[in-house]
Amino acid sequence: MTHAFAKLAFTPAVRAAQEIVGSRRAYSRMDEGEAHHHILSANETGFIGERDSFYMASVSETGWPYMQHRGGPAGFVRILDERTIGFADYAGNRQYVSVGNIGGNDRVSLFFMDYANRTRLKLLGRARVISSSETALFQQLAVPGYKAKVERGIVIIVEAFDWNCSQHIKPRFDETQVAELADTLKNRIAELEAKLAKIPELAAD
Repeated sequence: MTHAFAKLAFTPAVRAAQEIVGSRRAYSRMDEGEAHHHILSANETGFIGERDSFYMASVSETGWPYMQHRGGPAGFVRILDERTIGFADYAGNRQYVSVGNIGGNDRVSLFFMDYANRTRLKLLGRARVISSSETALFQQLAVPGYKAKVERGIVIIVEAFDWNCSQHIKPRFDETQVAELADTLKNRIAELEAKLAKIPELAAD
């Protein structure tokens, strides 16, 4: 069993490519030990719970991958248990590509990004679409106070996950983060101005 993500993602073709470039040996340790990286720990659930968006890839019946952005208030992806996450699916452009794909192939890949801290989490799972008729589960996915039309819910059973390295991730900050950084600078400027005002020769100028 070993590393769950490697077991699923490192197909024979992938392993052959690793052999060619010389990285296979570095990843061979992922084939050792007990099964891991398929049960979410507090580290993963905390990270997912802080995100306000993610990317989800599905596969069409013709074999084409499809990537879509999903967003909402921070914490809109709910942790249902150590192997299950879900989210309310809000009304969008009404193409329903992901919904249609999941109906034919439940395999999905999720990509959670924290650009500010240059961190990313990859997750493989099996998804299913739920309707409002599954009342209890549907209510678990809802975000109170968020004014967007919920059309359905999507629940994902986690098969595997892996953390990526930070290389090549360019730091980006959202509006709230920029405001917090600006407030820190404003407070520091105010503090320095107050200190300067207490120096007699400067205050006289």
